[in-house]
Amino acid sequence: MLPIAHRIAFAIFAAVLIGLSAPGFYGIYRRIRMGRADTEPRTDHPWKRLRHALRTTLLQSRAFRRRPVVTLLHSFIFYGFLYYILLNLLDAVEGYTGFSISSAHAAGACYHVLADLLSGLVLLGVVALVVRRFLAPARRDFRFPEKTLLHPLVKRRYIQRDSAIVSAFIFFHVSSRLLGAAAGLRLHGRDAFQPIASALSRCIPADHAMAWSLFAYWAALGSILAFLLYFPSSKHIHLVFAPVKYYFARTANSGVLPYLDVNLEAAAEDATLALGARTLKDLAWPRLLDAYACIQCNRCQDACPASATGKALSPAALVINKRMELQAARAEQAGSRALLEFALTPEALWACTTCGACLEACPVQNEPMLDLVELRRNQVMMTGEFPAQLQTAFRGLERAGNPWGINHEKRMEWAEGLNVRTIDENPHPEVLYWVGCAPAYDPQAQKTARAFVRLMQIAGVNFAVLGKKESCTGDSARRAGNEFLFQEMAKTNIATLKAVQPPRIVTTCPHCMNAIGHEYKQLGGDFKVLHHTEFLQELVASGRLRTHALEATITWHDPCYLGRHNGVYDAPRHLLRTLGTDCVEMPRNREQSFCCGGGGAQFWKEEEAGREKIAVNRFREARQALARGRQAKVLAVGCPFCKTMLSATPEAAAEETIEIRDLAELLLEGVQQKRP
Repeated sequence: MLPIAHRIAFAIFAAVLIGLSAPGFYGIYRRIRMGRADTEPRTDHPWKRLRHALRTTLLQSRAFRRRPVVTLLHSFIFYGFLYYILLNLLDAVEGYTGFSISSAHAAGACYHVLADLLSGLVLLGVVALVVRRFLAPARRDFRFPEKTLLHPLVKRRYIQRDSAIVSAFIFFHVSSRLLGAAAGLRLHGRDAFQPIASALSRCIPADHAMAWSLFAYWAALGSILAFLLYFPSSKHIHLVFAPVKYYFARTANSGVLPYLDVNLEAAAEDATLALGARTLKDLAWPRLLDAYACIQCNRCQDACPASATGKALSPAALVINKRMELQAARAEQAGSRALLEFALTPEALWACTTCGACLEACPVQNEPMLDLVELRRNQVMMTGEFPAQLQTAFRGLERAGNPWGINHEKRMEWAEGLNVRTIDENPHPEVLYWVGCAPAYDPQAQKTARAFVRLMQIAGVNFAVLGKKESCTGDSARRAGNEFLFQEMAKTNIATLKAVQPPRIVTTCPHCMNAIGHEYKQLGGDFKVLHHTEFLQELVASGRLRTHALEATITWHDPCYLGRHNGVYDAPRHLLRTLGTDCVEMPRNREQSFCCGGGGAQFWKEEEAGREKIAVNRFREARQALARGRQAKVLAVGCPFCKTMLSATPEAAAEETIEIRDLAELLLEGVQQKRP
């Protein structure tokens, strides 16, 4: 128990520091609250959300997806932090009441063993992570691309300074608490259940043990109170806001962009009414919460195809710049500056492929991709400042119902000679084949559509197409920020599909699958949509299609809008196995697959400058994966944009030994191949 003078002094000390730190925490609340209301549910199913937050926080499951060694070191600190909440509380009580826990019973022994072990692991974790950050050779996760816009605070090495302060605090606090335990053991005798503290107690002179004990009490608990003053401005605040972010996490899949009520007339009349986001206060409040939940690990940057190929975009820098701006300005001023002045450049804004890799990689479920979409919406619908090539795509969508701008009357020419019936000719099909713009007009994608039709005909599937009633889903318009055009096209398609009432829709384009199957629900269209690889797997599994082995080595490229956004990974791999081929995986596969570079409306514009094109990076990986194959080498795809982007690289043109083919084309070859 503390002497009476110390108890009084410490109580006053605690009250003063808690009072002084309160405005910092309230300031964070005010900054988050200034964001606009979200259009998505964030508080529904509270118990389910609470379970998700607790489970994800306690298991550190999202953090362990990548960098397992670093995450293990971080987990030492995290679990130590959780246990230290109990330790510090009981230490405070002991200082005022004399209450103590003995190792004489099992519960007390466990308490002390955990305290001793976790103290040692926390110190180990802190030292190892400090060495990694400050003494190890420079690593990419501590740097940003050369062209990336950085907030002045970042340029002034605020992140490094903050890391040093936080690390010093943790080391000092835990060491002080361990020293206090050692001083107590020196006074009352060693404890076999506290081996580290017992060993340390040998270094403390017996006649100075009480003084060391008092010093340790003030140092350990006092440092926490002192740190409260700095805590709101530290990245360490993620310990509070990461679980909060888990609770308020989106329930929609990552391929579904937030709904925006588009009223162009109202926006034109009211200058304060923004479509999309121009400043921080225009963002929905959960994306201001992102800034405080961010742990500044740069995992989103590592996963971003734009960052990996030297573009100006860094999703990590975007979120960190938001945090620095919120930090630097007063709460009432933090939302006044344009995001394109401090968060990122226009060049970086248009480099995003909306692949969702940043969302999947983030340990705390931050949403930088959605920030970019909101900024694009503002640039397109409010200021009219966007890449000129996109205007050609927008004009084609408006006039011809497709981004190529090809005459709508030619929409069925792809099916010449295949005897494909339209919905008017076959009003009650088993499935409706949504062809999409690429298979309708792009020669590369037409091969996929024709192969898929032949497979359905061989399997005896009763199918139909919309024919000239079909129009673009508007996917590219939405991802380019033209939400008004997307909604106009979506409403037309929804009306058409409701009139047809198809039992199921199947498409060879993951972007069409995502838009019709998920995003159209925001506008009242609820349809069951399958990707053609899923449908073909059904046909093979039911025996309606019988395949024979192909002599080929094949690697599968997971399209972002099929895999990461919609979770379809197994169906295409099952089909490849039925073909009896030698299947090899690329290092970046499934959830960690690398983009082709065509998503996010990138297909319709020039790619931003960088070290290399995204498709070149991905094709090189495929070539390396296929290098060991002795048979015909095939890069299999399941998206028309992926097929075109990967085929268009100079490396693919020069590589005569590798074919790039849709899985439907390969399956048709296997079905038609005669047995030896």
